[in-house]
Amino acid sequence: MQHVMEELLAGSAVARLRAGQIVRGVVTEVRQGEVVVDIGAKSEGKVRLSEFDDPNDVQPGQEIDVYLEKVEDQFGSPIICYDRAQQQKNWEKIAATAEEGGVVTGKIKGKTRGGLLVGIGVDAFLPSSQLDIQPVKNVEQFIGRTYDFKIIKINQERRNIVLSRRELLEDERREKSRRLFDELKVGDLVKGFVKNITDYGAFVDLDGFDGLLHVTDMGWGRVTHPNQVVRIGEELTLMVIAIDREKERVSLGLKQTMANPWDNIEQRYSIGTCVKGKVVNLVPYGAFVELQDGVEGLVHVTEISWTRKIAKPSDVLKIGQEVEAVVIGIQKEEQKIALGLRQLEENPWEQIAHRYPVGTVVKGPIQSLTTYGAFVELEQGIHGMVHVSDVSWTRKLKNLEELFHVGDEVEVVVLSVDEDGHRIALGIKQLSDNPWNRIHEFFKVGAVVKGKVVKLTNFGAFVELEQGIDGFIHIGQIREERVEKIRDVLKIGEEVQTRVIKIDAANERIALSIKALDYDPRALQNEINAWKSGAQSEFGTLGDLL
Repeated sequence: MQHVMEELLAGSAVARLRAGQIVRGVVTEVRQGEVVVDIGAKSEGKVRLSEFDDPNDVQPGQEIDVYLEKVEDQFGSPIICYDRAQQQKNWEKIAATAEEGGVVTGKIKGKTRGGLLVGIGVDAFLPSSQLDIQPVKNVEQFIGRTYDFKIIKINQERRNIVLSRRELLEDERREKSRRLFDELKVGDLVKGFVKNITDYGAFVDLDGFDGLLHVTDMGWGRVTHPNQVVRIGEELTLMVIAIDREKERVSLGLKQTMANPWDNIEQRYSIGTCVKGKVVNLVPYGAFVELQDGVEGLVHVTEISWTRKIAKPSDVLKIGQEVEAVVIGIQKEEQKIALGLRQLEENPWEQIAHRYPVGTVVKGPIQSLTTYGAFVELEQGIHGMVHVSDVSWTRKLKNLEELFHVGDEVEVVVLSVDEDGHRIALGIKQLSDNPWNRIHEFFKVGAVVKGKVVKLTNFGAFVELEQGIDGFIHIGQIREERVEKIRDVLKIGEEVQTRVIKIDAANERIALSIKALDYDPRALQNEINAWKSGAQSEFGTLGDLL
């Protein structure tokens, strides 16, 4: 009878159990990998030991809540779950207290599709993109670790919670970066990672905010592109060189963390020192030579050769070429060093006055012709110039190409030597006597002379006489009647007969007259006297024209 009563009572207890309930049970045994629990069913149920956070805390006789998934399986045993019971109870608690934007602590339990499963009392979903600030290639290293997470979405109906660890890290980073930015000072040394590289510099992540490392501040030497010095992801120690708090910008320097090679430049590169370097840039006015990292000197185009006329440095030098040079000047504040290549050779101009003393007669080919003179080569690299005024005693030349061509060999005399200015003045007319010194032997005032008209002006005509000397007929000395245009009465190349009415040997001038040809001696003398006393302005005009 008693046995029957026990079965009836047990049957009534089992009848009260429903799938989906949370029921209280008693741990009857802890085995390897499982826990046996009596929930008052016909037989005991089993829970995986791994469902407990700390298996060592589970002891026989302990009361626990479990979730009844099924009252009986095919063997008559209940199917129960400890973890699901905890989650259901926790969900009710979380649903009552948690809200989107709130922070919870949880343990990453494992991977799931598109992310990770996080235990926060209930299972929550952590998308892979929300695990860290930077993309994570290996998520295995995070499994089993406990972190704080921000709740970014709660779905009550589906009992779904989406978490983000990344947003918390970014919030912390922004707060930290704000604090760091406020405390930052010019001259501070900071560490950061290269985030991006452009043509003008690199952006460096300073733990939450970016700083710009300009290409000009990457090294003391010549840097043509930032990727010569830095690479993305590289950690750098930099100096803060400028802060714009209003625009929240920070300028960084890498070269400022290194010794400035210009600090003791005068001791290492004193004037007169012979140095070696590499040509790194060629410009129209010279060549830049790198002496060491961060130190360049300029060889001006005029300092390449003593004698050669270098049009541009690229005619004799190439980028990358190793050269020797001499330091000829230093400007430390402007970070400039002047170099010379020609100083390595003997200066031929130092002895030029001894080789070509004034009065020396030499021969040489004409190298070039200009409007003001002819350049004559005296020896290799040494040229002198014959000014247009030193070509002829008598002819007034405007274009030397009337007499000479490039390549013509001419005889010249040295007039002067300027060693410092590297100039030699030459003359051709000085090789012969000046006919003006004997002008009175060739011409007399009152004499009748013949000549050829070689030039017409508004004021008169130039007539070429004997000895190659030009005389001038003023427009008022052509006819007694007024002449409006001299071209109406005289032509270039025309042979004319004139009378000399004045000779000014000092100023190399002869005044002629056509109208005085028919004057009697008394009228001629009056004309001559008029020129001596009152007609000087007409003769002066001749001087201006000459």
